[in-house]
Amino acid sequence: MMYKFIYSKILKWKVFGEFPKGFKQYVVIAAPHTHWHDLPMGLLLRKVTDTEINFVAKKELFVWPLGWYLRKVGGFALDRTPGQKTVDAYVQLFKENSKFILNIAPEGTRKKVDKWKTGFYYIAKAANVPIVMVAFDYANKKHVVSKPFYPTDDVDADFKLMYTFFKGVIGKVPEYS
Repeated sequence: MMYKFIYSKILKWKVFGEFPKGFKQYVVIAAPHTHWHDLPMGLLLRKVTDTEINFVAKKELFVWPLGWYLRKVGGFALDRTPGQKTVDAYVQLFKENSKFILNIAPEGTRKKVDKWKTGFYYIAKAANVPIVMVAFDYANKKHVVSKPFYPTDDVDADFKLMYTFFKGVIGKVPEYS
């Protein structure tokens, strides 16, 4: 209750759409990722929508006391040393966890990019789970949640669909959107 009050009354944000209730596993792509404020806003969105969403971070962050907190809020440690098969490691997390909703920022950074990274897409394909898009629109103080869709064999068409969903969305740092 307190989270909804903070989210809607104090911060004056709204949610459009909803996370799918009938799915225990999927990939969430949240964009644009332009500022560290996206993390607390994402955690607040999780509480407001009552959706347990996980994330992965480099294993070096998972030391006491930060590691305890990251695990508590849904974090999983990942070895990101060179030579690792990252997509396979993420897919393994889906195999090991019957309920696993993975959040990834498709840009792979908080800076402006011309093109997204593709790992999230191939993770969803390999794990045979859908993708749910979430727009972080700071200009209009809203989160927009898409319906889930399964990646097809037409990568270009799928990315066009996703880029269209996020078109015009302004992040916390507008020039990085």
